[in-house]
Amino acid sequence: MLKKRIIPCLDIKDGKVVKGVNFVGLKEVGDPVELAKRYDLQCADEVVFLDITASYEDRGIIRDLIAKAASELSIPLAVGGGIRTIDDFRMILASGADKVSVNSAAIANPDLIKQASDEFGVQCVVIAIDAKKNDQGRYDVYVKGGRENTGLDLVEWVKKCESLGAGEVLLTSMDADGTRAGFDIDMLNAVCEVVNIPVIASGGCGSVQDIVDVFEKTNVDAALVASLFHFNEATVEDVRNELTKNNIHVRRV
Repeated sequence: MLKKRIIPCLDIKDGKVVKGVNFVGLKEVGDPVELAKRYDLQCADEVVFLDITASYEDRGIIRDLIAKAASELSIPLAVGGGIRTIDDFRMILASGADKVSVNSAAIANPDLIKQASDEFGVQCVVIAIDAKKNDQGRYDVYVKGGRENTGLDLVEWVKKCESLGAGEVLLTSMDADGTRAGFDIDMLNAVCEVVNIPVIASGGCGSVQDIVDVFEKTNVDAALVASLFHFNEATVEDVRNELTKNNIHVRRV
């Protein structure tokens, strides 16, 4: 049986970790490498760095953070945000990351998924998707930090990503993001039902119970967590203990 994974997510702007609600209202939380090291010590399964800096002309800050984190972490590091080209994949992996998460650029150029998986292997390619329910009860895919509706249907897009060679799906519910009212169970089930690659639940985690619920009510492989950990309301160990109590298999450490 696959073990469920607990993945702290660090949104990084100008070299610092920040957190907001529904993609806005950002507050500074701390230093990315120090936070990542803390989660490593707490036995997180991996860590995600999401670079949300508005300008991508100078990627030096995130490159240096990746190199520093990779040299000090014992767990996998995934990095996303501002990935536009295969060269961006090369830079991030060469800096020490284990996986690259791509969002808008894959929509603009789906062949980027195939190029990356052919060159680096499917295990390195994570397709990140921000989606929101529409008036018809289906889900639309958004880009540009959730500001632009692409008109793509979530279920169709995720199936295409898998066929092109994506190794994982990182699915963020824009309706739930930052609200701390629980993961978007319906949206996650809609995706889990149509793909065979791992799905990571993102957006809405406000309590340890929310993580228990998402593993009990969906077939996701991992839960992405931010505020709950960043603001010291729970530790990774707290989550592990609760999952074990509920007979949910987690990685043994």
